[in-house]
Amino acid sequence: MKTLFKTRATHVGGCRDGHVQSDDGLIDIDTQLPRENQLTDDKYSNAQQLFAAGYATSFADSLDVVAKLRGLEDLGDYSVTATIAYKHEEDGNYMEAVLDAYLPTLKRAKAEELVNAAHKVCPFSKATRDNITVTLNLLLD
Repeated sequence: MKTLFKTRATHVGGCRDGHVQSDDGLIDIDTQLPRENQLTDDKYSNAQQLFAAGYATSFADSLDVVAKLRGLEDLGDYSVTATIAYKHEEDGNYMEAVLDAYLPTLKRAKAEELVNAAHKVCPFSKATRDNITVTLNLLLD
């Protein structure tokens, strides 16, 4: 297998209060564990926010790749929003993901086809398949 890209980030400190930084310095933020039913204040991030950002970005890229492979050159101002829920059950903590895709230039059937195809090839979708519940939504005007 050929490596296309490699990156690295280091987290220092515990899960309650810490700091994470990527090797290139683009990510350089303080982290704090979210409290039940609330996010941390605006000067901290957390693993779930970082995961949501990565998943949304990866899925958007996968939509673009699949669209180009199918001859669809202009998706317009499309977007993907990833919502990550951190849940607690008796046997531990879990995550769930909801991906909301907005593809304004495509008809519904074509957009649904594209979202499902992107989910098959998206690296984050592959990494989470059969591990967490992922719900795909197509947002319509």
